[in-house]
Parts: sequence; C-alpha cells; structure tokens
Amino acid sequence: MRSKDRISYFYDGDVGSVYFGPNHPMKPHRLCMTHHLVLSYELHQKMEIYRPHKAYPVELAQFHSADYVDFLHRITPNSQHLFSNELAKYNLGEDCPVFENLFEFCQIYAGGTIDAARRLNNQLCDIAINWAGGLHHAKKCEASGFCYINDLVLGILELLKHHARVLYIDIDVHHGDGVEEAFYFTDRVMTVSFHKYGDMFFPGTGDVKEIGEREGKYYAINVPLKDGIDDTSFTRLFKSIISKVVETYVPCAIVLQCGADSLAGDRLGCFNLSIDGHAECVRFVKKLNLPLLVTGGGGYTKENVARCWAVETGVLLDTELPNEIPENEYIKYFGPEYSLRIPNGHIENLNSKSYLSTIKMQVFENLRSIQHAPGVQMQEVPPDFYVPDFDEDERDPDERMDQQAQDKHIQRDDEYYEGDHDNDQNMEDV
Repeated sequence: MRSKDRISYFYDGDVGSVYFGPNHPMKPHRLCMTHHLVLSYELHQKMEIYRPHKAYPVELAQFHSADYVDFLHRITPNSQHLFSNELAKYNLGEDCPVFENLFEFCQIYAGGTIDAARRLNNQLCDIAINWAGGLHHAKKCEASGFCYINDLVLGILELLKHHARVLYIDIDVHHGDGVEEAFYFTDRVMTVSFHKYGDMFFPGTGDVKEIGEREGKYYAINVPLKDGIDDTSFTRLFKSIISKVVETYVPCAIVLQCGADSLAGDRLGCFNLSIDGHAECVRFVKKLNLPLLVTGGGGYTKENVARCWAVETGVLLDTELPNEIPENEYIKYFGPEYSLRIPNGHIENLNSKSYLSTIKMQVFENLRSIQHAPGVQMQEVPPDFYVPDFDEDERDPDERMDQQAQDKHIQRDDEYYEGDHDNDQNMEDV
C-alpha cells in the first residue's frame, strides 16, 4: 500500500461560465457547483489545486486533424452562417452548437487532462483529477455528443510516453466510442466501457462483440447494459470484470471516466445507480494503487453531478463527507433537503442475472484470448511541452502572472455564475 496518495486537482472557473444554449442539456455550470462543494467540505486543503494551461492548437492536433482544430479556433456564433458546409463536415449544430468562447472552453478542459497526465508521468502525484474533462465522444475530425475535443485521448497519448500499457475505464451511461475508436488497432491501450446499449440509444455502438481489430483485437471491452441497473448488479459486475482485466492486461496507469449520467434520475440517463454505488467503482479502482487520472463526463441533472463528483473527490482523498451540505455559493440548488444522498431510481431493472452472467462470460472469454500483457519497445520520450514563441510585450500582463501564484489560485472572483436557470425545477421551488 502507498502510504498516502498525493492528489493533484485541476480547475479553472472560466470553464463553468460557458453556455451551450437555453434548451441544451449540457450545463458546464455544474463544474462550478462541484468545485464549490469541494471547497465547502474543505477538500482543497488535502490536495494540490492547479489552474490548467490552455492547450495549444498543436497539442490538440496530436489527435485531432489540424483543419478541424483550426475551424474550432475560427468559428464564432456570429460567423457560423458563413460556414454551412464546414459545420456539416465537422458535425457542429444542434447537439454540438457553436457558442461564445467555444475554443477556449476546449483548451481549458483538454489542458486540464493533459496537465494531469504530465504530473502523473513525472511522478509528482499518484492521482490527478480533472472533473471538466471526460468528453469521450469527440472524434479525430468531428464533434459528437456534446464533445468537441477528446481530452481523454490526448491524456492517454501523454501517458503512453512513459507507460507501456494504459487501461481506460468508462462508467458514463453512454458508450465511450471516441476513445475506443482512437485506440481500436493497438494493444497499448485497453478500453473498457460499461454503458446502456440498444433501443437506438446514443451513440448506438458498444456491443459486446466489438473487441478491437488487428493488434488491438481483444483490447476493446464492452459491457452493454439495459435500463434500470442498480448498485448491487453494477458494482458486482464492475469489480469482477476490472479485476480480471487488471490481472490479464497488467496496466501501468489507469484513466477513469466518471460520467454521472449513469446516476438515478439523470435527465438523459436510464440507470438506477446511487452516488454511493457510482463512487464504489472509483474506490475500487483507487485501491489498485496504479497512477490514476480521473475525469468527469456526462451528467445532466447538475445538482446530482456536483454531489457525485464531490463525494468521489472525497473517496480519492480517503475522506467520508457528512451528508449535510455545508453553506456555499450554490446551496440553493441542493434544497429542500440540502443533503448529499439522492433518492433511489424507480426504473425497472431489465438486467436479469442470466443476462449479466452471459455478458461477463463473453468478456472473460475474450480476455482469455490475450496470451499475456503485451510488451512494448520503449522509444525515446518526446518532450512534454510545445510552447510557441511569444512576444512578451504583446502578452496580456494577467497571463504573465507568476506560474506558482497561478497554480495556487483556487477561487476566482468572477466564477460565480448566476445564469442558466432554464429548465431548473428546483430553482422555482426555493
């Protein structure tokens, strides 16, 4: 056992102030709410807090095509009517709208995951957290499912500079298709996704038969589930599959995507997980004692997302949080109970014991086809940072702020975001 995990936590208040639009289910505001719960429970005193760097276009182009990155950089809400062909080509529109500060939003959340991976690579921490990351649907040349830049792929590519094998685990209610696709042909990354599958559920991929190809054959694992899965079934299946995966694949580092749309009562989800059930998966992965990068992901009932990620921050810090939510900037969202626990879901569990047993056996059968953990010829490690030359005189003096001061900067005066009350039932109840 490691004596005490060193935890790095990445947050920038600007990421929570972007707005996808009035009827869009994605509310980055949930990140401010999460952060303020973390602060109100005083968890920030037990870890190092960093403001991530804004990822450079060339860093984003380590995975995404340069023309797609360039388009995201150029497009604005006011100019989009001039680019109907490109919008269609890059899949920007209803699900993935063009909004104010879109590119900066991508730079911040991707920068957080890249920085998290670098701190792990340099053994500056044992666990790195970026709740703003986890946007697992983005593809090389297009946006998808509210995701524009795939920070997870960029973080994994960073980890691969120092680690022979990386295990990616996804507990979002949606299939982690963008990450799986990026590593479908390699044995250096094993992707394991637990998700709802069937009934035309987005993104429509993630059958147990999708197992990878060529060198990557058997290194993609999919655990397709039906509506209503509960804590007991989910955590039992999760622990047995992840135990077997780790025993077989022997990963050197783990990336865990903690999408909170798998919680009961999510606006877009259909599972019955409690926060404790969701967090039990995080606890289990932490106990594997491998370098661990943890991100957010989906989650569309935002007060529950904030509750979940605060509890999971506590789990990663070995700190149990009292059920009563302390006073904080967003306390009104958590009424009338002001408690961390959420009610259980009432969706019928369509996952029979025999169905789950069949899925587990198929996954185990595929794992048996892997002879042993793949070796890799390690190359010379590429440099971490690509920093373009800047003319210091032209730079905004705020951006030149002493890096250490910036790193230690937890709260910003301008991060309290009052907008975004559309579709919020509980706001009217207060």
